[in-house]
Amino acid sequence: FIYTTAKKDYAKKLLEVLDPRKKLIRHCLSQSDCVCSQGCYWKDLTRLGRDLAKTVALDHTMQGFPAQAANWISVPPWSGDPEDEELLSLIPVLGQLGQVVGHGDGDRKRTGGDRSLP
Repeated sequence: FIYTTAKKDYAKKLLEVLDPRKKLIRHCLSQSDCVCSQGCYWKDLTRLGRDLAKTVALDHTMQGFPAQAANWISVPPWSGDPEDEELLSLIPVLGQLGQVVGHGDGDRKRTGGDRSLP
């Protein structure tokens, strides 16, 4: 998933760069999928339709709901450096999280009604 506070047109262009063959990223949520409060757009992870106990988000900004702060892992912004390996350093942490919450879709609790994504 990609979840951005950017407008849909910008998000589509971003996907063309990140996944030009459309094989890696299955869904993209954009500004229209965010909650707007006092002129600020917030990423509400419940819009994913996933059990938040099994959901983690990586971002360089904390634009998620404060109530979901435990679900966010802060990463530095990407500057375009092809040598940047910051996300690779998270593999052990994400692997440990995966072991804690279990594997597979069979026990995944869906929430969010018609907003659920596969």
